[in-house]
Amino acid sequence: MQEVKGIFKPILINDERPEALREFPAVHVQPVTWGDMDPFNHLNNVAYYRYAESARISYLRAMGAIQTRTDISTILAASSCQYKRPVVYPDTLLIGVRTKKLGTTSVVLEYVFFSHAQQCLVAMGEAVMVRANDAGEKQAWSDDERAQFERFEGREFAL
Repeated sequence: MQEVKGIFKPILINDERPEALREFPAVHVQPVTWGDMDPFNHLNNVAYYRYAESARISYLRAMGAIQTRTDISTILAASSCQYKRPVVYPDTLLIGVRTKKLGTTSVVLEYVFFSHAQQCLVAMGEAVMVRANDAGEKQAWSDDERAQFERFEGREFAL
């Protein structure tokens, strides 16, 4: 597990990842909380988006892009989630994150949500993040930032 200084170890990397998630360089460990259940007795759909946000931050931390809130500025431009199976408390979701596409000013991240209790994929999603400067305007990824994505993913991304 990748240790994040000052907090618990929420990121699985390398051989710590389950076989179903080996194609994802970072796997965020997300306990399902009682308060995230809805009146229909399953995980509320909004919770998946919060969990994806936490997984996205874990991914960026694991690749070394951020350690604090001010290390990099991005704007979430789009987010989607497709639900495959209901999730109920108690459970722990393992959320695989990988880069699907690295553009000039944006990155598309892909997520899969793996239920520890059910031992299968229960949801999948994507997010588009736009690199921004301090004024909140679009900014191209630097060569160093692009190289960081490529090293972490173990592959190259064409423009």
